[in-house]
Amino acid sequence: MKTFTLPGTDIPAPNVVLGLMRIADKGDDEIRALVRTARDVGIDFVDHADIYGRTTHECERRFAEAMRLTPAERDAVTIQTKVGIVREGPYFDHSHEHIVSSVEESLRALDTDRVDILLLHRPDALVEPEEVARAFDELATAGKVRAFGVSNHTPRQIDLLRRYVDRPLVVNQLQLSLTHAPIIAQGLASNMVGEPQATTVDGGGVLDHARLHDITVQAWSPFQAGFFDGVFLGSPEYVELNAVIDRLAEKYGVPSIAIATAWITRHPARMQVVLGTTTPERVIGAARGSDIPLTRPEWYELTRAAGHRVP
Repeated sequence: MKTFTLPGTDIPAPNVVLGLMRIADKGDDEIRALVRTARDVGIDFVDHADIYGRTTHECERRFAEAMRLTPAERDAVTIQTKVGIVREGPYFDHSHEHIVSSVEESLRALDTDRVDILLLHRPDALVEPEEVARAFDELATAGKVRAFGVSNHTPRQIDLLRRYVDRPLVVNQLQLSLTHAPIIAQGLASNMVGEPQATTVDGGGVLDHARLHDITVQAWSPFQAGFFDGVFLGSPEYVELNAVIDRLAEKYGVPSIAIATAWITRHPARMQVVLGTTTPERVIGAARGSDIPLTRPEWYELTRAAGHRVP
């Protein structure tokens, strides 16, 4: 498993992360098996959010109940969670009061004294950056949050926050997979008149912006065909892509999920892949993608087979 130090922090990070948004209905033994399998293959970084579960903070609570981490075990795991979506609306809230109160609830649910990384889950159109800055300062000074970031934010939304927030924003969690790759594909067709792929969306250049500012991109839904449209692996709608994936999987002696992972981890931006599976075998398979040295021709062949224009 490839690891690196998260820029702007002293937090060691694997380039594959275990997302825990689907553990609400899992038993303690299932949760322990999932987390221990992940740790056995080098994934000691878990991703939560306050809204994951059937009720607020449910998945955070189930994680703590099942794992019952000792102080030493807690120190060995990086815990990331997110705040900002109010499910009762639904609406978004990045006010000082909501951020701080939600983190306090997360700490109780997770049965820990600190969160390693806190992300703003979705942009709040009514955000007052000074409120965010005050909340982040308060939480950091109290030792309740070690590092901060965002999720699903555009470059300009990040820049607005950075004007007021003194603490580094070290993560931007974005949807990215072989078949849902506008943050990469737009740059491949830049300035090509009449080419839909060239259309600038979501602020444009978000991946380049992240690299310029030492922001680690975390790829969520890394195997989804689109926005929760089902997985592309093995799908009859992606015959050409799966043929390439299967051929490369055979070449490297890994399952197909490893190749889909490797397409993301091969990128020099050093992105993290956030897994959403609760199947230990799929965690093991995906983790094997971390170390696959896809060649430049192989990476571009996968990109073309996924339907992206490579001029």
